[in-house]
Amino acid sequence: MKIDAYLHAALLLKGAEKEITKEALVSVLKAAGAPVEEAKAQVLAEAVKGVNFEELLKAAAMPVAAAPAAAAPAEHKKEEKKEDPAKAEAAAAEGLSSLFG
Repeated sequence: MKIDAYLHAALLLKGAEKEITKEALVSVLKAAGAPVEEAKAQVLAEAVKGVNFEELLKAAAMPVAAAPAAAAPAEHKKEEKKEDPAKAEAAAAEGLSSLFG
């Protein structure tokens, strides 16, 4: 999976509380040594105007945070399935005695 350097540049600028402009995106990309397409930087700068990054990131992080919670009940069920070794041995002995009557 290829990571989009333009989106990362936009997030970096937002995290630094800087305005996301074509010039700022180009500057960040050049500083990182990434190839720069000014037209793409312009389109992204226009597209993110008015975007609430905090809400967007919270919404994106929720499914990731919910995944470990969903795994917890499965672990709990595994613990319930464990049998007492003495009971298992008694059941095995009972099965053997029925074979040899």
